[in-house]
Amino acid sequence: MFGGVVPHRLGDARPGAGQARRAQVGCPARTPAREIETATMAAARLFVDRRESALNEAGDVLIPMREGAFTADHIQAELGEVLIGKHPGRGSATEITLFKSLGIAVEDVAAAAYVARRANDTQTGQTVTM
Repeated sequence: MFGGVVPHRLGDARPGAGQARRAQVGCPARTPAREIETATMAAARLFVDRRESALNEAGDVLIPMREGAFTADHIQAELGEVLIGKHPGRGSATEITLFKSLGIAVEDVAAAAYVARRANDTQTGQTVTM
């Protein structure tokens, strides 16, 4: 559990009901914490932002591995591999996919660049001189 919150359960993900994709962010293993129960992690096709980070820091990955629910091979691909077409990602509307992100700097930079570009394109936002 993380902050006293009950972990996400498999019954909460309903394939074909628009809830078969999850993106989970945070919950590092520095604390024995998780956001998602083992059954959900084992049932889902797991994608991560970076394998090395997930296998060293993500309680949602490490706890089920310690319990014997799966091995490192359960990670299907990194997000970048899906984006460049190296891995197909989700294969059908009936499978549960889960993206576990711990956050890496390049994701923050890409998000900031996108927001800045959209603000410029739509002439919204405010320029701040520093």
